[in-house]
Amino acid sequence: MGEPLGNLVRTHTCGALREADVGDNVVLLGWVHRVRDLGALIFFDVRDRYGLTQVVARDDDGLLATAKRLRPEFVVAVVGPAEMRSDETVNPKLDTGTVEVAAREIRILNESARPPFQIADESPVSEDLRLRYRYLDLRRPRMQQNIRLRHQTAAAVRQFFDQHDFLEIETPVLTKSTPEGARDYLVPSRVHPGEFFALPQSPQIFKQLLMIAGMDRYFQIVRCFRDEDLRADRQPEFTQVDVEIAFANPDVVFGLIESLMQELLTAVGLGSVDVPFQRLPYAEALARYGSDKPDLRVAMAIEDVSDAFAESSFQVFRQIVADGGVIRALPVPGRGGASRKELDDFVARAGDLGAAGLVWARYAADGAVQSSVLKVAGEVAVRRALELVGVGKDDLILVAAGEGAAASKLLGQLRLEIAQKAGWLDPARFAFTWVVDFPLLEWDDADQRFAAMHHPFTSPIDADIEKLSSDPGAVRAKAYDLVLNGSEIGGGSIRIHDQAMQQRMFDLLDIGRDEARARFGFFLDALEYGTPPHGGIALGLDRIVALLAGEPSIRDVIAFPKTAAAVDLMAGAPAGVDPRQLKELRLRSDG
Repeated sequence: MGEPLGNLVRTHTCGALREADVGDNVVLLGWVHRVRDLGALIFFDVRDRYGLTQVVARDDDGLLATAKRLRPEFVVAVVGPAEMRSDETVNPKLDTGTVEVAAREIRILNESARPPFQIADESPVSEDLRLRYRYLDLRRPRMQQNIRLRHQTAAAVRQFFDQHDFLEIETPVLTKSTPEGARDYLVPSRVHPGEFFALPQSPQIFKQLLMIAGMDRYFQIVRCFRDEDLRADRQPEFTQVDVEIAFANPDVVFGLIESLMQELLTAVGLGSVDVPFQRLPYAEALARYGSDKPDLRVAMAIEDVSDAFAESSFQVFRQIVADGGVIRALPVPGRGGASRKELDDFVARAGDLGAAGLVWARYAADGAVQSSVLKVAGEVAVRRALELVGVGKDDLILVAAGEGAAASKLLGQLRLEIAQKAGWLDPARFAFTWVVDFPLLEWDDADQRFAAMHHPFTSPIDADIEKLSSDPGAVRAKAYDLVLNGSEIGGGSIRIHDQAMQQRMFDLLDIGRDEARARFGFFLDALEYGTPPHGGIALGLDRIVALLAGEPSIRDVIAFPKTAAAVDLMAGAPAGVDPRQLKELRLRSDG
């Protein structure tokens, strides 16, 4: 049984003591981190979320019996003077490493069972075990740093938007089901049997209503919910920084968010970043990087070399070009001297990724060219391809052929794998880019109709409006994604603010007027009352913090996440409920 805290009040955190505090009487409250029993002398570290302080218990103080009972994760109170450590025990790795507390009193406030994994170090632990005992995992230094970083990020966001005249406004959590691509989480109403609320996938409609309401500049750090199919690094509940601005155009949004990212990196101690960020059209991103979220920490970009082979003797490539396909090449800097095995490995990896083949080419030491298709394509075509890419004698190119998107996607995957293996993706470097000019619509083969690439409230680019009737698939949107180090961290658009245009969009999406009225009637009504042009963005807070922390998974920056299977291993959710609750809601379970 633990001793009472009594009237003890913490005087210093476990990360606060310095040489200037020597001689002060100290009260530390925290957890035992490590214990070192030297017989007549016992050293132990006391930990809280601020740091560690070493405590020494000596035989002549009569505390050894209590100190010998200590085990890792016991909760303790320690009282005693701060002293200088002896020269041989100074720990330069700790901010408190030159001082220690000479215990005059040790109270064991609570004992601890033996933890299922080590808290004091970062030894590997399975994620399932960590999530089952998340309250213990959160004591580990890495997780404490990540949660602190998340707090600092949210605080910096709030301060930034406050300084730029934004109002933080809460939008409803219980709302109407208006599916936006993923399935809604539904909440049955007891008061209105047979009817349901939905948890919001985003505050999209409400933030647009706030612009109609004249709130002008809105933001919110908001919880959102999507009942998505299982994906490795998605969460059924997630947090976004939601932003909307009246009278905005893309440049207004870009300038604001670029300033936010500058201030955010500075606030969390990660330096700064140059602005303006690069703007990359969607079609160019797919062609040159094989992805709409390119990682620009490495300069390698895919080049079109179709002209080199259009008239060559290589019939396979010549026919692909004649049929409207492309030949594209990825430069690999400094790999011109790759061994034949390394080249074969590239080809084999392309096969693993679903490619029918992969071609390589390079310069020989004497300036001649070498290629896996030199005999069938000829030196002129191969040399021309090398020239079009612009590589040097120490470089290599990898060539893929076929339909444009497929060829670039293959080379884009190889690009990232090569860069990762070579150590070119520096986690301490932050490469932002805007991907712009997305298609407004994409064709859904299953439903044989167009679907909104972003959402149905996105405005078309003015110059493309005339194509809405004649060629809707060619219409570009005033939509944009913010990409950081190969991850999409935000997406937004300029919204439709005219009811006639909004109805036209619904018509293109095959949403009938009765359906549109049933799903969005209150919003369509609001558009009649002087809606200003407006636009905004939603930034993924979880993804941003994970990238700032250098974590590969957003689960490591969320205090209590779900698994990839959308399960809370600690609380045991989802779970069944008492049949009486179902009866109250007039529901029954078929499970």
